[in-house]
Amino acid sequence: MPAAPSLTAVPGLAVGQWTDAEAGTGCTAILPPPGTLGAVDVRGGGPGTRETELLAPLASGQEVTALLFTGGSAFGLSAAAGVVDWCEERRLGFDVGVARVPIVPAAVIFDLGVTGGTRRPGPAEGRAACEAASTAPHARGSVGAGTGATVGKLLGQPGWCKGGLGAASARLHDGATVAALAVVNAFGDVLDERGEVIAGAWAPGVGFVRASTYVLDHPPEHPRLAPPQSTTLVCVATDAVLTRVEAGQVARMAQTGVARAVSPVNTPIDGDVVFALATGVRPAAPFVVGVVAAEVVAAAIRDAVRSASPLRAVPTGRDRAACNATASERG
Repeated sequence: MPAAPSLTAVPGLAVGQWTDAEAGTGCTAILPPPGTLGAVDVRGGGPGTRETELLAPLASGQEVTALLFTGGSAFGLSAAAGVVDWCEERRLGFDVGVARVPIVPAAVIFDLGVTGGTRRPGPAEGRAACEAASTAPHARGSVGAGTGATVGKLLGQPGWCKGGLGAASARLHDGATVAALAVVNAFGDVLDERGEVIAGAWAPGVGFVRASTYVLDHPPEHPRLAPPQSTTLVCVATDAVLTRVEAGQVARMAQTGVARAVSPVNTPIDGDVVFALATGVRPAAPFVVGVVAAEVVAAAIRDAVRSASPLRAVPTGRDRAACNATASERG
């Protein structure tokens, strides 16, 4: 029986998650082996991030100690402090002589609207995700940073469909592995392999409303555009040997996988970010790694909504049953 899709298909990577289904939020810690190189590509107009500049091609740092995806909007970035403390206690990080400084980039999704933002991940929750980390296949669906994720924001909250956390991986002909983990909280629709909507804005009596077509056919005041409250976060990992520039190229190529599975994408109200991690164990052609990265990213995004489950948390006076429906429940 094939192993479940997981970012940990890349040898040496561990993933840990903290989930609060009642509060509709969570966080996911990705712990690569020492010496892992990182890069990032930011396309959305409203990203919520920390320490991404350290992954720029001209930055002096080379290694990523840990990576954190979290709910809680900008508030959730504080969870990275718990990851930093956990890494410091284990003497993980960049050696500056007097100490080892953990390099922990982080990115957030906006999940405050699902159950009212009653709880947000903080340092304790970031630490808990690290404590739970394992190299075994990780959970997918409405877990970790994907717990409160939703997609299809076109028609407002009554039409939201449940997003989540998904994964996919592939083995190259030379033995290298490329895997992706995606947290899908997109404004747009999630499309299947044939371009059909499998999760998105839902209109009673109509079904899924294709966002790109709706925008073309309606006046400028539609859709109901809100401040940045949507995001697709992706981590692409490989055991291939890559330079910093090559890892950046892989992250850029992986963004095409986001565009294949989400439409519209990279909008001013999305915070779309792709990170690339390379553990540097196996020689591999960077071009091939990038091509496969796009494929596994698209597959991970689709897996996120296919694996999602409803939260069914209904705050007092606010009906959230509709916007917590999964893609399978919608149609």
